[in-house]
Amino acid sequence: MASHTIAHIEIPVVDPRAAGTFYSDVFGWKIETNETYNYVTFQGEGGFRGGFAGPEEEAYKPDRLLVYLATDDIDAALASVEAHGGKTVLAKREIPQVGWWAVFADPNGNHLGLFKSNRRG
Repeated sequence: MASHTIAHIEIPVVDPRAAGTFYSDVFGWKIETNETYNYVTFQGEGGFRGGFAGPEEEAYKPDRLLVYLATDDIDAALASVEAHGGKTVLAKREIPQVGWWAVFADPNGNHLGLFKSNRRG
């Protein structure tokens, strides 16, 4: 069975750039903006990574932190989620040249993400 480690965490915010400034000033996180995707990422000490999700994505709410689990097969993971009482919230979507992602709800209504990287190794 694949190890489903935490791959990424997204903090839902209204203004990703302002959130980046806040977390950089308060915690010293390294902040980068990918202009192609208009996406602000953070990296904490020790390599911990994530991003600030803006309000344009329907899966995100400002009071709902989203944890992504790494997987080798999003389709199989979603099938297993549904077979065990969960449901798919957002079907698999591509992040061009980065990988794939999806969001599911567990039987208690908690939302989690799945992520498959295009990177090798």
